[in-house]
Amino acid sequence: MRNERLMLPFAGTLLLVVVFAISGIATNAFAQEDSVNPGINDRFMDANAGDWVSRFERDNREIYTRRDEIVSVLGLQPGMDVADIGAGTGFFTLLFAEKVGPDGVVYALDISESFVAHIRDRANEAGLTNVRGLVNPADSTGLAPDSVDAVFLAHTYHHFEYPFKMLESIHRALRPDGIVVLVEFERVEGVSPKFVLNMVRAGKGTFTDEFRDAGFELIEEVPFSEKDYIRKFGLRR
Repeated sequence: MRNERLMLPFAGTLLLVVVFAISGIATNAFAQEDSVNPGINDRFMDANAGDWVSRFERDNREIYTRRDEIVSVLGLQPGMDVADIGAGTGFFTLLFAEKVGPDGVVYALDISESFVAHIRDRANEAGLTNVRGLVNPADSTGLAPDSVDAVFLAHTYHHFEYPFKMLESIHRALRPDGIVVLVEFERVEGVSPKFVLNMVRAGKGTFTDEFRDAGFELIEEVPFSEKDYIRKFGLRR
């Protein structure tokens, strides 16, 4: 009995060591997520934002010409808080700011400081005081927990170098009834243009699986076009 009493504390200690070791392995694996596409965003880091306006806001770019239709998918109401991640030149940001009004906030996130500065200038010129331009790191939104009602990703998700970390950060920032709207290129081998096949690392099914693995559920697929798809996600309950 004496030996048994001596062994019990040791056994408990050993169990704790194993638990913490396993937890440490999981934490380290999460912390060391490798970039899925190193260098994909290099061209944006020192970009002249004005030069990109003609590329992002052109009449033959579908997500620009149909921007009002896309905005309607979010169902924005006055007072809502929105994160436009990978906001680029900010044309969606400004539309969101008008929809949510002065009682709402639109966080315009981009890893490019020049894009964020450009959006701030546009918001000031338009008299929109509810836009917050934020330069975020490649692996986080930088948003506070439970801070937004909607997250918008337009031709942005395929640019995430650290998609698991970014999805975890989005999950944390989203309020319980919040939504994520994903607008992405349709990527189909043998069908999609070469530039899409080279730039977009995976198709709709893979991206959707990544959202599900991160704790989201698919709410709706919104009919859009042959080139792009729109999917709406919420937090899995």
